[in-house]
Amino acid sequence: MVASAWGRIGDTIHEIATGTAPGMRVPARVLADDVLLEAILRDRSVEQLLNVATLPGVVRHVVGMPDMHEGYGFPVGGVAATLLPDGVVSPGGIGFDINCGVRLLATDLSRADLGDRREAFVHELSRSVPTGYGRGGRLLLGDAEMHEVLAHGVPWAIRALGVGEEGDVERIESNGALPGADPAQVSERARQRGHDQLGTLGGGNHFLEVQEVDTIYDEAVAKAFGLYAGQVTVLIHTGSRGLGHQVCTDHVAAMDAALPRFGISLPDRQLACAPLSSPEGRAYLGAMAAAANFAWTNRQVLTHRVREVARRVLGEGTALRIVYDVAHNIAKMEDYPEGRLCVHRKGATRAFGPASAELPARYRGVGQPVFIPGSMGTASFVLVGTDGARDVSFASSCHGAGRTMSRGAARRAVPGHVVRAELEARGIVVRCPSNAELAEEAPSSYKDVERVVDVVCRAGVARRVARLVPLGVLKG
Repeated sequence: MVASAWGRIGDTIHEIATGTAPGMRVPARVLADDVLLEAILRDRSVEQLLNVATLPGVVRHVVGMPDMHEGYGFPVGGVAATLLPDGVVSPGGIGFDINCGVRLLATDLSRADLGDRREAFVHELSRSVPTGYGRGGRLLLGDAEMHEVLAHGVPWAIRALGVGEEGDVERIESNGALPGADPAQVSERARQRGHDQLGTLGGGNHFLEVQEVDTIYDEAVAKAFGLYAGQVTVLIHTGSRGLGHQVCTDHVAAMDAALPRFGISLPDRQLACAPLSSPEGRAYLGAMAAAANFAWTNRQVLTHRVREVARRVLGEGTALRIVYDVAHNIAKMEDYPEGRLCVHRKGATRAFGPASAELPARYRGVGQPVFIPGSMGTASFVLVGTDGARDVSFASSCHGAGRTMSRGAARRAVPGHVVRAELEARGIVVRCPSNAELAEEAPSSYKDVERVVDVVCRAGVARRVARLVPLGVLKG
C-alpha cells in the first residue's frame, strides 16, 4: 500500500478510507510521522489494521499507534471499539499476554542517596525475581487461592497474602480487579501453567528497570504524580504469563469453531471473534477479566519483592510508592457518544484526561499517568492523558517504542555479549538469564522512543511529564 495515497488529518494522523480494502466498515487511522510510517509499512501491520476495520460492530475508526508492528490478528499497537451488545470481541485484539502492563514505583531516594549501592540493589533484585520463559516463583497457589486471585485480584492478594500497602489499590487501573471475572472460564491447563508464576517476570520483552528521573517537563503534573528530578524509580513490565497465554489459546479455538454459527466471514482467521452477547463472547470476557486480575496480582507480588529488597539493601525505612499501573493488552467497557463500547487495546494503554471520573481521586483534574518505556538501555517516558484523546484514539496511547525487527533477526544482528558490554560501558547494570535473550531485546531492534513520544504528543493524546533513564535492568 502506498502511503502517499492516504489522507492526512493534521501532521501526525493518517487516514485510510473505508473501501480501501474489501469489507471495511470504518476508516483506519495511523498515528505516525513520516519516518515511523516508513517503518510501519515494512510489515503487514497496516494490512492487519484494515482487516480489523471489517469486524462486526466496529465503530468510528480503528487506530494504529506509532509503535505499531505485526501481531496475531490485530497489529500490536492496534485499538478498535465495538458496540454492545452485538458487536464482537476478538481475543486477537487483546493478545496472548492478557493484561501485560507497566507499573511505575517511585522511591524516596535520589540518585545521590543510592550512591554505590546500585549494583548491589540490582543484583539482589535478580536473586529475588525469577526471570526467563517457564520460570516459576516461590509463591505456589492452591486451587482455592487461584480461584480468589482470578476472581478478586489485587485487593484479595493484599488482604490474604500480605503483599501490599495502604493506598496501593487506588493507584492501579480498575483497582487491580476487573469486574465480571469468571474463574470457571479459565481451563485447568491455564491454572496449572500459572500456579507458580505470581511474582515472576517471564521472558521476551519483559523487564524490571531501576531508573533515575533525569528531566521534568511539567512541574505541576510531576508533583501531582510524586516525581522529581534525580529521583530513583523502578519500572515493572510483565503480564499474566502462561495462564493468560492459555486463556487466549483456548478461547480463540472456541470462537473459530463457532464462526459459521454466527455467520461471520473474516479476512483472517486470526481475527476469530464472537458477539459480545453470545455464550462464547461472555465466556471469553469472563476468562479475560480473570487473567487480567492474575496479571495485576503478578505485578503486585513483584512490587512486594522490590520493596523487600529495597529495605534489605537500601535501608529499612526506604519507601516505594506506586505511581500508577496501566494495562496494555486488554478490553474494557467504556462509554462514548456512540454508546457503550468494548474498547480493544492491544499494545496500547488508556490515556484518560483530567475530566475522567474513572481516575483515582488524586489524579482527577490532572489526568492519568501514561508510561511509554523505551528499549533496553534507552529512556522511558511518563506522560499524562488528555481529554482530547477520547476523540483521537478512544483515549488510548501507545505502550512502548515498538519493534523494528523480529527477535530472530535481532539475535542475528548483534550478539548478546556485545549488547551486554555496550550497556555496561554506559554504566547500566545488566542481569539477564542468557546472552541470546539479551540480544533479542537489543536497543537497535526497536524504534526511536523519543520520536514515538513526539508523535503521541503532537497527535493530542498525551503530554510529556518526565523522562527516566536506566541505571540497572533485569531482563526476562
